[in-house]
Amino acid sequence: MIISIIGSGIAGLASAVRLACAGHKVQVFEANSYPGGKLSEINQQGYRFDAGPSLFTLPNLVEELFVLAGKDPKDCFEYVQLEKACNYFYEDGTRFTAYHNKERFEQELKNKLGINNAKPVFKQLDQAAFRYNLTAPIFIEYSLHRLKNYTNVQTLKGILNAWRLNLFKTMHDENETALNDNRLVQYFNRFATYNGSSPYSAPALLNMIPHLEHNIGTFFPVKGMHSITQSIYQLAKELGVVFHFETPVAQIVTQQKQVNGVKANGVFYPSDIVVSNADIYPTFTKLLPNEKQPTKILQQEKSSSALIFYWGISRQFPELDLHNIFFSADYKQEFDCLFKQKTIYHDPTIYINITSKYKTDDAPTGCENWFVMVNVPNNSGQDWDHLIAETRKNCIEKLSRLLQVPIAPFIKTESVLDPRSIETKTSSFAGALYGNASNNRFAAFLRHKNFSSQLKGLYFCGGSVHPGGGIPLCLNSAKIVAKLLAEDFINS
Repeated sequence: MIISIIGSGIAGLASAVRLACAGHKVQVFEANSYPGGKLSEINQQGYRFDAGPSLFTLPNLVEELFVLAGKDPKDCFEYVQLEKACNYFYEDGTRFTAYHNKERFEQELKNKLGINNAKPVFKQLDQAAFRYNLTAPIFIEYSLHRLKNYTNVQTLKGILNAWRLNLFKTMHDENETALNDNRLVQYFNRFATYNGSSPYSAPALLNMIPHLEHNIGTFFPVKGMHSITQSIYQLAKELGVVFHFETPVAQIVTQQKQVNGVKANGVFYPSDIVVSNADIYPTFTKLLPNEKQPTKILQQEKSSSALIFYWGISRQFPELDLHNIFFSADYKQEFDCLFKQKTIYHDPTIYINITSKYKTDDAPTGCENWFVMVNVPNNSGQDWDHLIAETRKNCIEKLSRLLQVPIAPFIKTESVLDPRSIETKTSSFAGALYGNASNNRFAAFLRHKNFSSQLKGLYFCGGSVHPGGGIPLCLNSAKIVAKLLAEDFINS
C-alpha cells in the first residue's frame, strides 16, 4: 500500500520506519526544511543546542526501530546512562542531586535535606513502578479504543487493581499525604509538567511518571538529543521512505468516507493510507474542514507551553549538570498563574539543560550552552513581547541569586523560542506542547484515538493524540498505529 505521513516529528519518523519495515511504500510530507519537529537543533556562534525535548528515557523504544529493520542499534545510535537524574535548587538555599543509585540518593536526602527516614520517598517510587507496570500495557502500548484490548488478562488485572491507583485524588493531594517534607512534595509535584499539566489538578495516577526517571533511569545520546531524530531519519531513508521537505500538506483528500490521498504544494499524491503526525487540532480544522469535527476533543483545555532562552555562557559552572531545576518559592501560585490567569509567574521554576557537560563540542572551550526553559501558558493572545522581557529579567535575577554569580555578563549569544514560534514551527495549536492538558482524572480517555471512525484509512500519531506527549509516548503512538494498520488491512 501507498502510505502518506503528514509531519516528520519523532512519531512520524517512527511510523515511517515501522510501516516501511512492514513492506509498505511510505512518503513523508514536512512543512519545514528539516525532519524532527520539536526534536531539532540550533547552532549559533560556536554553540549547539537541542531545540526541543531534552530528557531521554526508555531508549529501548528507539532501539526497537533498528532491530525491526534488522540492524544492530549499537551501530546506529549511541547513548549512555546517567548517574545523576537532575540537580535541584530551592529558594531556601537547599540543593540536592537526584541520583539513579538508590543508596546514593538516600544518602543525598539525608545529607542535603536532613531526611533521616527516606522510606516514604521510596514507597512513592515503588508505587510509581506499580502504577506504570500495571497500566502501561493498557494505557500506553495499545489503543484504548478497540474493544478487544479490554478483554485480555493484563486489562483484567488492571481493573481488579484499580482501587490501588488513587484515581480520585490529585498528584499534589497524594504527594502531600505521603511525604512529610514540603521540598519533597514540590519535587514529586514537578513531574506533572512532563505532560504540560498542573499537579494540583492532574490525577494521582500520573505519579507514575517518576518511575521512568528514577527506577529505570535517564540517558543521554552521545551525539545529543538531535541524534535521535537524525538516526531514525537515516534509517527511514535506508528503508526507502521518500521525504518531501518544504511541502506542507494543504488537504487530506477523501471520497465516500475514505482517504485517497493528500494535496501538497498544489500537487495531489494518491494514497491508500494517511497517517497524520500533525497536531490533531489543525489536522481537522485545516486539513479536513468539511468532515465531521471532534468538537469536544478540540475544545478541551490545552497543555502548557514553554519559553526557552538559548544562552551561550562564557563561563563554566561545576555545580550544574545536564539537568537542573531551580524551584519557585510558591509552586501553587505559579500553577495558578499558568493555568488560571494564563500568565507567567514572577518567580518561575527554571529548568536548565546543558549538553556541553557531556558533549563538550556543544560549546567553546571554557563555556557552556544553556537551554533555559520556563513553563508558560499556551498562546491565547497575551502580550508575549512584554512577558518575555519580564521573564528574562526575572530568570537572570533568580539564577544570579541562587548561583551567587551575576549571570548577565556571561550571556554572549541568545535565541528565544516562545508559544508563538512553537506554533509557527511545529503547527502545535496555540503553542501547546502536549496537545490537550491532563488536568482531569479522565484525561487518558479524552485524547483523540489513533484512528478515525469516520474515514477509512486515516490514522493519527504524535503528542496530541493517544497516548500523549513526550518522546516515549510519541514512539508508542507510532507503534500503536502500526499495530492498528496491520489489524485493519493485513489480517482482515
